[in-house]
Amino acid sequence: MVSFYLGCSFGFESRLKKAGVPVRNLEQGKNISMYRTTVPCVQAGVFSCPLVVTMRPVPTDKLDAAVEVTHLNPLAHGAPIHIGDPGTQSKLDKYLNSVTHIQDMNVYLCVFLALLGIQDLCKPDYGEAVEQQPGDVPVFWALFISTLTIFISFPEPSLAFSHSPGCIMDPSSIILNPELTPLSFLVSDNPLFYSLASRRTVEKIRQLETIIGEDPGERGIRALFIQDELLRSCLALSHSSSVAITTGFPTHYMHNPPDETDGPPGAIAMANMLLSMGKQVTLVTDRRAVEMNQAIIDEAVREGVLTDTIPLVTFENNSPDSALKFLCHNGDINKPRYDHLVAIERSGRATDGNYYNMREINIKHLVDPIDDLFIAAKDIPGIITTGIGDGGNELGMGKVKDRVKSLMPKGDVIACDVPADFAITAGVSNWGGYAVACGLYLLLTCPSHQRYLKKGLGLNRAVPQDQLQKWRAGLPSVDKEESILSTLVRFGIRSGKTGHLAMEVDGLTFHPTHSGIITRLLEATLD
Repeated sequence: MVSFYLGCSFGFESRLKKAGVPVRNLEQGKNISMYRTTVPCVQAGVFSCPLVVTMRPVPTDKLDAAVEVTHLNPLAHGAPIHIGDPGTQSKLDKYLNSVTHIQDMNVYLCVFLALLGIQDLCKPDYGEAVEQQPGDVPVFWALFISTLTIFISFPEPSLAFSHSPGCIMDPSSIILNPELTPLSFLVSDNPLFYSLASRRTVEKIRQLETIIGEDPGERGIRALFIQDELLRSCLALSHSSSVAITTGFPTHYMHNPPDETDGPPGAIAMANMLLSMGKQVTLVTDRRAVEMNQAIIDEAVREGVLTDTIPLVTFENNSPDSALKFLCHNGDINKPRYDHLVAIERSGRATDGNYYNMREINIKHLVDPIDDLFIAAKDIPGIITTGIGDGGNELGMGKVKDRVKSLMPKGDVIACDVPADFAITAGVSNWGGYAVACGLYLLLTCPSHQRYLKKGLGLNRAVPQDQLQKWRAGLPSVDKEESILSTLVRFGIRSGKTGHLAMEVDGLTFHPTHSGIITRLLEATLD
């Protein structure tokens, strides 16, 4: 006979109280709420079962304290495996009964499995319903009862012994590296969803954010900066399955092509990293630029800048539901094709409906209404948006439009009116794309984040060297970015600020400015 000592989440409740975290079930004199999820545990031989979790409501301002306390008790289930909306099984059933495209199913399943499939928090499968107070967020921990469901469902169970409820090993806190303590960050309001990353990873991504926030062009872009937008965007992208990226700013309306060298390199850098992570990536472009951008993608693959080709699509708003049908299968918000939209150096619609370059020239005739996708995404649960810009007239920078209008040159006219969930400000937009790629790599190598991604299931093993090399190959490099910039110049694409057909972006030469930023980002990432 084999025996196992199992930790219990009751063991950390006293520590939660000591840390100032209210324990609602104790306050209400109730047993803890326990739920069967639709998330399968890792199968061991003939044994399989769904993950069972406990839920404790935690005030928003106490989330980090709750995460830290329980992280220090890894033998009593450790840190939370989910924070936020647990999802509903009925929504999943409805989708699976109607879906016809396997790619759409994969996208939806990834969105759904980021949740837990719990139908109703007021109806726990075990224990008692614990009431949330205003400002509380539902926080979920793994539970030992997961193992008991194996025997409950086993066709012919052999002799098995269990515990008396509450009488389980109560392991003391153990000493862990404080740099690995997770911190929580809100990444979605619809559905409500938080993610975790270690202190060390958070500080590194903040270092990336500082590097790209430098302003060699002296545009005053620091006034648009919001801390941790890069971090939160990277966290959301890490949880994503299918990402649509758009770029293209036809500032040189008098030339053919009118596009600039800022945007495409950053878009391709993000796409390459996402591909290395196994994500689906699509590039959304203007109809006028399809042939050129397809040729650029093909060249990037041949030169090794991209590991694989990516689909190139366009969007036309020719009916009231065009955006919805583009984003969702059959226009059904329960069937999203994408779970994250990213705009980098993409012309953004101003308040008057026009599109302006930094010189206040209206370039609307060269821009397709891709903004409508970002507007529609606001009402579709599970689709998150990111905008990357360096002047305030880019798609997504509507999140900081008041600052743009009051602080940026010609801002009252050129400011983009369309917001994104996250607005990443960079000295040059390409740098924001490079930083996203580096931030994703840091999350891939963050044990705290990876544990959260897989709901605490399975063993925590070191990343195999071949996998690590694959991810590193997805990072931008000086050679790759010099290659893609050279390709753009050969296609007649010019520097944004000067209009030079040369190896420069926004009037800054690739060497030493851009190559220097890339080098510093990589040093901060791989150090």
